[in-house]
Amino acid sequence: MRLDKYLKVSRLIKRRTVANDACDAGRVIINGKVAKASTEVKVGDEIEIQFGNRNVKVKVTDVKETVKKDDASDMFTYM
Repeated sequence: MRLDKYLKVSRLIKRRTVANDACDAGRVIINGKVAKASTEVKVGDEIEIQFGNRNVKVKVTDVKETVKKDDASDMFTYM
C-alpha cells in the first residue's frame, strides 16, 4: 500500500492530501530514510512523522485497504 494512503487509512494523518504534502516536505521517514508518498508500506516498517516540534514513531503491524475507525489503531503500535 502507498505510504500516503496508509497514513490516511490508519488515521495517523487525517487527509490523504495532507499526508502527501508531509511526504513531499520530507517530514516522513521509513526505516531511517526519507520517504516519498508512493513508497510501499509493509508490515514491520518503522515510520517516523515530524509534526512541528513533535515526532511520532510507530511500527506497522497490519496493512488493510479499508478499516473501521475503532480498528484503525490496531494497524500500528507506538514506539
